Amino acid sequence: MKKSVLKFGLFSMILLGMVSCKDKEKEMADKRISELESYVDSLKTVSAEDREANWEMISRDFETKNTNANDALTSLDQDSKTKSQERINASNARYDEYKVIVLTEKETASNDVAVPAKTSSSQLLRDRLFGAGKIGNDMSFAWVNKDNILSVYSNFYDSYKKNKGDFTREDYDEIKLMYEALDARKNTVEKEGLSSEDNGKIASIKFKLAPMFKANRIGAKSRENSEAKE
Repeated sequence: MKKSVLKFGLFSMILLGMVSCKDKEKEMADKRISELESYVDSLKTVSAEDREANWEMISRDFETKNTNANDALTSLDQDSKTKSQERINASNARYDEYKVIVLTEKETASNDVAVPAKTSSSQLLRDRLFGAGKIGNDMSFAWVNKDNILSVYSNFYDSYKKNKGDFTREDYDEIKLMYEALDARKNTVEKEGLSSEDNGKIASIKFKLAPMFKANRIGAKSRENSEAKE
């Protein structure tokens, strides 16, 4: 009789220990899930701007709490696990709603960022021959005067010689228009007191440039025709 009582007592202790262990596991799971639920619920108190600005940190914290909650389910019985998983899924669904909003806002903001206008090939050509920003689409040479016109012609000629092998036939058409606009400005500058010495040096540059330009344009045309046949 005494042995039976001892065995029963021992069994009760083991059973009590198992129940206690299961209770602790259930308690731990409830705690982890509650932490997840509280964290997701707290997101509604954060402004949309702050959620977007701190989304990386929010995402990391959520993943940590979500992982902890799911890990705590492994030792639960099937009934408890199912109910607990439903709570986790509900929190995940609420979190995903915030996630969609934030990512949509980020994508919209990214698309609204102004893209710098691409510099046209014509403008690059003007900048190369006359200096960055000196000549626009109107090809106005209003900044050219009797004191700087010789240097403008000289720099144009030097840049032209340096880059002539890179110009296309369309480039030469553009250069011709710019050159004619510069000549038109020269006619005005002559009346504003252009010195005869500077005028003579400009005439020398124009004399050297004319046959060079004609030959180079023909060369560009021949080169492009040859490349088109290949």
